[in-house]
Amino acid sequence: MSIYQAPLADMRFNLFQLWKVQQFWSQNSILAERIEADTASAILDEAGKVTAELIAPKAQLADDIGVKWQAGEVTTPDHYKTNYQQLCEGGWTALSGDPEFGGMGMPKSLATLYEEMMCSADIAFSLYSGLTAGACVTLLQYGDELTKQHILPKLYSGEWSATMCLTEAHAGSDLGIMRTQAKPQADGSYLISGSKIFITAGEHDLTDNIIHLVLAKIPDAPAGSRGISLFLVPKYLLDTNGNKTEVRNSLQCGSVEHKMGIHASASCVMNFDDAQGYLLGEPNKGLAAMFTMMNYERLAMGSQGVGAAERALQNARLYANDRLQGRVTTQDANKADPIIQHPDVQRMLLTVKALTEAGRSFSVYVAHQLDQAKFANDQKALAVASLLTPVTKAFLTDRGFESCVLAQQVFGGHGYIKEWGMEQWVRDVRIAQIYEGTNGIQALDFAGRKLFADSGMAMKHIVQEISAGLQDNPQPALAALIHEYEHLIGHLAGQNEKLPSLLQAHACDLLDLTGYLLFGHMWNKTLAALSECTEGDDFIASKRQTADFYFSRIMPKAYGHLHIIQQSFNTINPSLI
Repeated sequence: MSIYQAPLADMRFNLFQLWKVQQFWSQNSILAERIEADTASAILDEAGKVTAELIAPKAQLADDIGVKWQAGEVTTPDHYKTNYQQLCEGGWTALSGDPEFGGMGMPKSLATLYEEMMCSADIAFSLYSGLTAGACVTLLQYGDELTKQHILPKLYSGEWSATMCLTEAHAGSDLGIMRTQAKPQADGSYLISGSKIFITAGEHDLTDNIIHLVLAKIPDAPAGSRGISLFLVPKYLLDTNGNKTEVRNSLQCGSVEHKMGIHASASCVMNFDDAQGYLLGEPNKGLAAMFTMMNYERLAMGSQGVGAAERALQNARLYANDRLQGRVTTQDANKADPIIQHPDVQRMLLTVKALTEAGRSFSVYVAHQLDQAKFANDQKALAVASLLTPVTKAFLTDRGFESCVLAQQVFGGHGYIKEWGMEQWVRDVRIAQIYEGTNGIQALDFAGRKLFADSGMAMKHIVQEISAGLQDNPQPALAALIHEYEHLIGHLAGQNEKLPSLLQAHACDLLDLTGYLLFGHMWNKTLAALSECTEGDDFIASKRQTADFYFSRIMPKAYGHLHIIQQSFNTINPSLI
């Protein structure tokens, strides 16, 4: 069975010494009344206990049991009900919610670390409350007063949960060709009919009601994605005050998906048959409203990558220190050294450590940008966060999967055996590269829509920040890479006629190049922050060693992506593939 302890020292370092978020909190009139460093540290400590002691020990059991479907009803592992209730009682389901409607109002920079811990503990379990948190963001922005006053408090408390219903079997990510219809009624409601697939937490036994956010098309709507509207569709109908009735809506879970991983997460086929729903926001503008939730979830996917990698690292490191095999320091044929003495095992462990710790720093960085945008109306921070959302989702989940595979490799044959727990993390984190838009789609979004939006100002801000960091703490390898990167971006920006095809062909390489560059920035900022670090000599020495490894052994991979992008682009004939 795999173990887990929250990396609290590194989390505190990231918040208070690397990004110094407490300075922003204290200077912001809203956050100053809600949070300060000691309170945040106490919240981290308590979250560490909840995830390590309550949730993590039974993650493998949950995977073995999975969810069960029968006649439209879905049951989760028994201990999920107890754990979920304890989360609700502890206020964890309301951590970042709006205080006006029952939330705690904590900053995203703190909440993202809690989300990472939940993912380390049990990715499947984390999804039930995680989807609800994302839906609350959408409802807060697009819901009417009845929704905010009566539905949001029930979602924050965990009494109810929520989903997002986008995907249809024939359409996949091409939402413009969806078939789900919404027929307007005289009372202002709509009757929703259609079938959605891959709906996480679409049906389960953890809450009294489920609020589905459903994309559908009103009759005579414009073609394609411009004709999509968003609807609130409850599992149980609501009365005029927004309270649950005992009348089931005309919707049902048709089946649950049989998946590679996250077996205890109910991924449902949801069938809507003239189900009563209510319009959220304006007609035909539902896709923009739903992307409010989807972008929240894309950031949460990054936490899945980091969280899974952290747990995999902890177990691989423990195993490497205990497992005796081969001789490095001893010449006695009857004895063996711990495999952590072997250079290739060190390579694997340090790769996972370097990627995971940089991923954590990057998550907090992006979350802090969102906090500055939300609480201080900082438009530059908002632009940076928007640009980096697809990078967060794609690069952190790609590296998370890579890290879990490497950690499994440390175990050798035992890593393939279920009892050790490592194969579960490889299976569980694999989905993070796929849902909420595959990582290829994230790359297209980054390269095709976001990178050169507003004349590329957001990326210019980031490049300036990296350059400023290099002045404070010179790092030749990073300085050379940022020089090449600036030249490439300038060259691409000047290729107006060829740009769309160039970016589509090289989008994934461009995103990975950007990710390795930004991770280099994370490590350079980390090295600079160590001069004020209070976490102890071993912590500081470990950080320095890991940073050196990143710059010498991992960041050079960026040049492979750079050279691929620099090659001439030739049109590919799909029939010859």
